[in-house]
Amino acid sequence: MESIKTQHELRAAIIRLEYQQSDEGRALKEQFHLAYNSVKPANIILNTLKDLGDSNFVKDGFLNTSVGFGTGYLSKMIFQGVVNSPVKKLLGSVLMYGITNFVSRNPDGIKLMGKKLFKMFGSKSTAEEKEPENY
Repeated sequence: MESIKTQHELRAAIIRLEYQQSDEGRALKEQFHLAYNSVKPANIILNTLKDLGDSNFVKDGFLNTSVGFGTGYLSKMIFQGVVNSPVKKLLGSVLMYGITNFVSRNPDGIKLMGKKLFKMFGSKSTAEEKEPENY
């Protein structure tokens, strides 16, 4: 820092230091508020849940479970139909539970089976389309 020789330079240096002090004070207050908000229990829980939501493991598990519930519910509706028999309702619930657990625990096998079925039906439809061209 330069040496101050006049009263005018002294006032200018004081004003410059006051501005610097106010800027650093604002920055310190902002840092304090950020730190304070980051240690609030609610924010800690929200950040943890947000991190879990970003995880591919959780997303895949949620997707597999959702597909399992969907297929289980669909199988229950197909099995029960429109009949309101108590025995049929019970069997439909058991069937739904079993299919839901099977699908949610074996998602890779289900995906593989679905791909094979899709290829099988896809190849038949392309073969049927090619036959009329030969005639």
